[in-house]
Amino acid sequence: MNIAVLDIGKTNVKAVIVEVEAGRELAARIKPNTVLTDGPYPHFDVDGIFAFLLDSLKELHAEFGFEAISVTAHGASGALLGDGGLVLPVLDYEFRYPAGVEEAYDAIRPPFGETFSPRLPGGLNLGAQLHYQKTTFPEAFGKVRTIVTYPQYWGWRLTGVAATDVTSLGCHTDLWMPRLGIFSSLVGRLGIAEKLAPVKRPSDLLGYVAGEIAERIELAGPMPVYCGIHDSNASLLPHLFQREAHFTVVSTGTWVVLFAVGGDLDHLDPERDTLANVDALGRAVPSARFMGGREFELLTGGKGTATPAAIRRVLEEHILLMPSVVPGCGPYPHARHHVLNALHGLDADETYVAASFYAALMTKTCLDLTGAAGPVIIEGPFARNMLYIEALSQAAERPVRPVGGSTGTSIGAALLTAQVPMRATPPPGTADSPFGLPESFRQYCVEWNRLVRAGAID
Repeated sequence: MNIAVLDIGKTNVKAVIVEVEAGRELAARIKPNTVLTDGPYPHFDVDGIFAFLLDSLKELHAEFGFEAISVTAHGASGALLGDGGLVLPVLDYEFRYPAGVEEAYDAIRPPFGETFSPRLPGGLNLGAQLHYQKTTFPEAFGKVRTIVTYPQYWGWRLTGVAATDVTSLGCHTDLWMPRLGIFSSLVGRLGIAEKLAPVKRPSDLLGYVAGEIAERIELAGPMPVYCGIHDSNASLLPHLFQREAHFTVVSTGTWVVLFAVGGDLDHLDPERDTLANVDALGRAVPSARFMGGREFELLTGGKGTATPAAIRRVLEEHILLMPSVVPGCGPYPHARHHVLNALHGLDADETYVAASFYAALMTKTCLDLTGAAGPVIIEGPFARNMLYIEALSQAAERPVRPVGGSTGTSIGAALLTAQVPMRATPPPGTADSPFGLPESFRQYCVEWNRLVRAGAID
């Protein structure tokens, strides 16, 4: 059974064919996700994305065929629909609002104990986006008939059926109460209760591809479209079917998001970007996050590799990258990034090594903050960084297992449609310590943590 997965990531947009029974990807089409700067605020090129997705679906259907479509998308986004489509552009969540708008929102947002959503910068809380759009563009907002979360926006474009889903509502929106599975008090304060589309599970059938879209893709018959899921939750889903607590799934991409299954929900710290996500089954899961993929790209520029010489110099000279490369989020949101002990600069390989160690130590911090226990499973691009895998395993003193695949989300999203369960996959691979990090790496970790605790990150 082949499933087409539309994966709308913050950095890239993908169309993937998944063979569900085998749990493997057959093919993928990828394009960058460009933010447009015209109009009232920075926003996503939804028409360009949709054209790419339809072209990709046409090609993939001709080559492989598929029996259903599922959608996964990044969090912190939603769409405002009126009688003729979008009322306002889909806002880029990295856009920062005027101070007065921020202060007004802070005055109405619920406490952390109600929503398990920390206050995040810009529009990373979807509630903040809706407040900004409502107060800044009241005339346009008055034309809104339906509000959908982002995976369901793409489902709506395919089918004409509007919905929201629990994983997207539970993704630090301020709009949801994860423990109770109901809307928060913010929905009433924003006056949007009647505008929010019906809440569904990600695995619910949303509808069927509409006639004109079906013709463009050259479908021969009705094509079901499933409701869809927040991308990091898609990475988590296969493991929920195959494992029992305790374990942690680390979904990597632009963001590194940790799901500590069986972790500690009662001691999460909203000041350090810990939160409760909501899984595909509607359950609250202790989580933590930092913008690890973006940070790694900023540090390395996509260059470098882990060489013995680079590892040796970084460890021997205690070259430390300190948080936070992207400020305002993660476990050290107020820290100012700097580099220690790199008196003679770093070449590309040394930067790659230091960035891998930094990402591993930030991940270890997030594990501690969520009360995570048991093995750690790495999904997405960082699963291919074996130095990161080995460093995290040593720092956390537990097994760290990478999962292959071009995207960590496509298998989980495909499972939403499955009438037959995915064949039990082999356990994720274990890191074979290809670098053989020396004992000095443990001292390196101790030093990094000591400096963080001592406040040497200011």
